[in-house]
Amino acid sequence: MMYTCAMKTVRTKFEILNTEFKIRYQRNPISAVTTRLKRSGSIAEKLSRQNLPFSTDSIEAHINDVAGVRVICSYVDDIYRIADALLKQDDVTLVARKDYIASPKPNGYRSLHLIVQVPVFFADQKKNLKVEAQIRTIAMDFWASLEHQLKYKKEIADPEEVIGQLKACAESIHATDRLPS
Repeated sequence: MMYTCAMKTVRTKFEILNTEFKIRYQRNPISAVTTRLKRSGSIAEKLSRQNLPFSTDSIEAHINDVAGVRVICSYVDDIYRIADALLKQDDVTLVARKDYIASPKPNGYRSLHLIVQVPVFFADQKKNLKVEAQIRTIAMDFWASLEHQLKYKKEIADPEEVIGQLKACAESIHATDRLPS
């Protein structure tokens, strides 16, 4: 429940920024915002791999991506503009930043990942909770979705060929994303 509320808090922050940008600049930098909560089984597996107990304290201290918000933008410069606007808010604390746009993963994956901590107010307490925000373009999201599906497809005739094609596709998408906005 706590992480659902943290996720809603961050999602709302992005939606407010999108509304403001629409009025101020006559265009929406955000195409879509989606959310997800990590399943308890995945949390337990992650803690087990780190030899940590499955407890609320352990989750809060060691798992940064229980709550996730994915923001899809049209252009690369929108990604950084939206991220900067979020991080300027005085109740948002940056915990970690991984810029896979500037430094893509070896397989071609690109996205900006921010782990942020936000206060969430409940009836009898305030908790500072972490949320992972992944901010990417429509093209980057298309590629990541395709790569994810192929990774779990059981019968791929030539996996090395598919990996090579995906890497080439990532480079082509990157070239398209660099076109002037």
